[in-house]
Amino acid sequence: MPRATQILRKSRKVVEDLNLLKVLQSEISHELSSNSFQDENTGSLGDFVLDWNSSRSQDVVLRRKSESGEEVAVSALLSQKTYDTEGIFPRKLLMKVCVKRPGLSSILQFDCGVSEKGVRRSDFKIHSAYFLQSTTVPGSSIYRGPLFSSLEPQLQDALKEYLVARGIREDLTNFLLLTLHKKEQGQYLDWLQKLESFVMKDERLFSAAAG
Repeated sequence: MPRATQILRKSRKVVEDLNLLKVLQSEISHELSSNSFQDENTGSLGDFVLDWNSSRSQDVVLRRKSESGEEVAVSALLSQKTYDTEGIFPRKLLMKVCVKRPGLSSILQFDCGVSEKGVRRSDFKIHSAYFLQSTTVPGSSIYRGPLFSSLEPQLQDALKEYLVARGIREDLTNFLLLTLHKKEQGQYLDWLQKLESFVMKDERLFSAAAG
């Protein structure tokens, strides 16, 4: 009787693994056939260069240095939330823009959000702006400036134009939206395929599938 129970447990596990494998293969086929973003070609880097885009990380980093010596660095990644949209990109971006002026030790950092505005259109919104000392890590008690939304509208608009003048334009935000959605889709597909290989390592599953 104990042996029969053991056989039943093993059989149940094989059936469950087979079901998981079928679901995984269906999802992989769907991802390969849908190619949601692969045929899209929108946006450009402008004067920025792609400084970091590892297949193992969620973010990308862009850099630009002007003739005056001013440096601008942009880092961006997808937000965790998914939104209903009329466009093709379901998630917004979290974007940081750092501006360093020659001869100054401080860095002006902007925390921004990027979202799609209709098809192949995008815009960014500044959430906060504050100074960082390039050689120190700010503590949680350090004053980082006022709540951005509390600033006068004219000042908010002027700070946004300050970033636009430094290359943070629609072509760039379109590029970031497309690049990061493609990146996430590729990483998801890679994860599915690794999970499929892991499940298929079980020799009993192969035997059951062959039978």
